[in-house]
Amino acid sequence: MSVERNTREIEGSVVTDFRDRMSYGGYLDLDTLLSAQRPLSDPEHHDELLFIVQHQTTELWLKLVLHELGAACRLLRADQLAPALKCIARVKHIQKTLTEQWSVLATLTPAEYAQFRGVLGNASGFQSAQYRAVEFTLGNKNAGMLRVFSSDAAAHALVEAALNAPSLYDEFLRLLARSGYPIPESVLERDVTTAWTYTPELVPVFTEVYRDPQTHWAAYETCEELVDLEDNFQLWRFRHLKTVERIIGLKAGTGGSSGVPFLQRALDLTFFPELYAVRTEL
Repeated sequence: MSVERNTREIEGSVVTDFRDRMSYGGYLDLDTLLSAQRPLSDPEHHDELLFIVQHQTTELWLKLVLHELGAACRLLRADQLAPALKCIARVKHIQKTLTEQWSVLATLTPAEYAQFRGVLGNASGFQSAQYRAVEFTLGNKNAGMLRVFSSDAAAHALVEAALNAPSLYDEFLRLLARSGYPIPESVLERDVTTAWTYTPELVPVFTEVYRDPQTHWAAYETCEELVDLEDNFQLWRFRHLKTVERIIGLKAGTGGSSGVPFLQRALDLTFFPELYAVRTEL
């Protein structure tokens, strides 16, 4: 079927009657999704929709990240490393999308943001329960963060569950121990509700893996996938910092933080420090 007058004919087999059929909008519940953008500025400021969509899409991607990381943890517990790595690979692609999204928000100028910033009140990305659950699942835990969600039972439950569960790194190290690697008992029995901290006893284990990748390929590949995760996360944090700096300078954040200085300190937080320390030993 050719195209004439720059018009493509609709094929006769294309379904057009959805009175008794599942439609695209129905499957995705678009009526609900597309009605969730409700700017509060009055009169409505043109750029507030950008700000809302940016953060709502971030939350949708974070929902998928949590879904994939949760599956990866379960698969590692079941010694199913290959499908766990598939989940991690998907997370890496999502991370790249999340990082690129900052370039869209960066089109918001300081003057434009100032015209509707007041309607946010104390709303801040710092209060994202899903973001915090992702951080906790990757091992950067902080029980003090639970206070932020004390007035939202569902959000509190989500973050608390991530706090109490072994992290992705915990599950990987336990898998290595079951596979015969000399993971210290202190690591296997550690309090998983606390933030992971650098454990020098693990560096010789990873040094052996990195010095002979062919013999230890499964462990080696997983280590590199985890390094990718951390690199991507740090790039996201950096783009967040620079976007905030570009839009509000050194003003305090809406949630009460110092803003850019507070975000700067997040760049010092780590997930898998031994996987970086091993590079010095090679």
